[in-house]
Amino acid sequence: MRTGIATVCLSGTLKEKMQACAIAGFDGIEIFEQDLVTSPLSPEDVRKMAADLGLGLDLYQPFRDFDSVSEDLLQENLRRADAKFKLMSRLGMDTILVCTNVGTATIDDDDLRAGQLSRLAELAGDHGVKVAYEALAWGKYVNDYEHAHRLVDTVDHPNLGTCLDSFHILSRDWDTAPIEAIKPEKIFFVQVADAPKLSMDVLSWSRHYRVFPGEGQFELAKFMGHVARAGYSGPVSLEVFNDVFRQSDVERTAVDAMRSLIWLEEQSAKWLDENAASFAQGAGSGDSLANAAGRRRYPMELATLPKVAEPAGFNFAEVKTDEPAQLETLLGQLGFEFDGRHRTKDVQLWSMGQARVIINEQAPSHSEPAIAALGFDVDSPVIASARAQQLKAPVVPRKVQADEEVFQGIAAPDSTEIFLCQGSPDGTAAWTHEFGEGLEHPSAGAQAVIDHVNLAQPWQHFDEAVLFYTSALALEPQPFAEVASPSGLVRSQVMVTSDRAVRLVLNLAPVIQQGPGQQGNGARKSYQEHIAFAVDDLVATARTAQARGLDFLRIPANYYEDLDARFALDPSFLATLKELNLLYDRDSNGEFLHLYTATVGSVFFEMVERRGNYDGYGAPNAPVRHAVQYDSLHAHHVHR
Repeated sequence: MRTGIATVCLSGTLKEKMQACAIAGFDGIEIFEQDLVTSPLSPEDVRKMAADLGLGLDLYQPFRDFDSVSEDLLQENLRRADAKFKLMSRLGMDTILVCTNVGTATIDDDDLRAGQLSRLAELAGDHGVKVAYEALAWGKYVNDYEHAHRLVDTVDHPNLGTCLDSFHILSRDWDTAPIEAIKPEKIFFVQVADAPKLSMDVLSWSRHYRVFPGEGQFELAKFMGHVARAGYSGPVSLEVFNDVFRQSDVERTAVDAMRSLIWLEEQSAKWLDENAASFAQGAGSGDSLANAAGRRRYPMELATLPKVAEPAGFNFAEVKTDEPAQLETLLGQLGFEFDGRHRTKDVQLWSMGQARVIINEQAPSHSEPAIAALGFDVDSPVIASARAQQLKAPVVPRKVQADEEVFQGIAAPDSTEIFLCQGSPDGTAAWTHEFGEGLEHPSAGAQAVIDHVNLAQPWQHFDEAVLFYTSALALEPQPFAEVASPSGLVRSQVMVTSDRAVRLVLNLAPVIQQGPGQQGNGARKSYQEHIAFAVDDLVATARTAQARGLDFLRIPANYYEDLDARFALDPSFLATLKELNLLYDRDSNGEFLHLYTATVGSVFFEMVERRGNYDGYGAPNAPVRHAVQYDSLHAHHVHR
């Protein structure tokens, strides 16, 4: 599949955008007109630079408000088009995007439109230019791709074809199956963009909330499957308007964009395989039926990645700090056992059953505790790592000595290190023998597992993180939620495996002013994150922790009055919850008990008990937690 991206997707100058696209590995780019107009580079300079970078110049865009106008305005539009065609000759480009009219259309007449498009095609032919006619979802008279293509068919000129844009099609819930009936030589260009499902006017939705494939909720694999079945083999190019992307680092955004197309290519191939039977039924019999069974009969070759199963569970969580005393105390009060120090590294292992926490003291001076790494059990770490690297995930180097476990490590967008570990049927981890006296089995004491991990994401990398965990770790994003806090609404995105053995919660961290010397990830690490451990009896766990002096997050009495009003709990049970600062939730599937510790650095811990088939996270209680933590944090600053 030939990959492309519109320069409008990225921040920076045209030169910076082109360089970033080449570094990310794109085959070609769309030149957005404003990027050229504002650039000091001449068209000849752009052409040479593209050639030097190995980038094709695939599309010049957009040419607006051409059709459905009076004759005098049409003459002006043809003069404008002639100038752009001459410019394209200097650039060495042969395809231009013409949008359906939004602003100046006054005549709703398909015969008139066809005649005007015919004159444009004739002019384009004189310059060796192809016109890709695109239906904007908010076009005044033409706003769906089938209407636009009927006009192209009516004109029947070799220099006029259609541009299929996934956003304009999927935002209006148009059926994508009719794409297959379009002659492949009449599909001049394909643009793709994803988006969250929002209730707002389509123009605002398009201009501000498009995202890269895999970061939204559109059925892009199905869209691309129909495009492939139509026989299209040209560029598949990203056109994404997004306020965040246009403020983010250009090279990083370009890599994220390329990752999204790699993922989309694989998902499209998967969709074609899964729907081969239905296509074969519609293809008839004989040779057609035989040909329909194979995906690679299509002119567009869709590459796939190494196949990996979703993770079987968390292997460990790592917290990094050069001042571990508070963490050691906190874990001990929760019931974790100290299993010794690593024989060659300055790290500790604490465990409670199959829940393992590593305290990494190899941190810069005065580093407060922060979640630094997560380990996941996978069937084949080497294959999983190879897949992640093909998806542009940076490799995390790790020094090992003889007889030490070799971890496959990659870096997540927020800089959390992700280690792919060899899982075992009984939940043990072979590497634990490198600590203390050689622990090779879960502790015989209290039992727990890591239930979920909550990571704060910098605002500019939130969508990138969703795609990363979806594509590289096969986690499935759930519908996002928004939780009220004293700092405003916190957007929360849950990523899970099908059996819920892995639950990863991504929270959009608020923008926090960084102090002198703080750069890059400082804002994210100053926002609170947590690791949650599941136990069988939270009340007993809490009582033991209380006896050990655990500093619970103090829940206000008003919460328990509200809890009583909502659930009419047994008075003695309610009293126990209040006594131990436990929170409670219930739905039709079961019950959920949980508690929070005080925060150390940017980390706190949560202990949970799931009863029945409760699948949530106590969302109604989240505003309480946010408010109490906010008060605690500000009281700390006042008394400091």
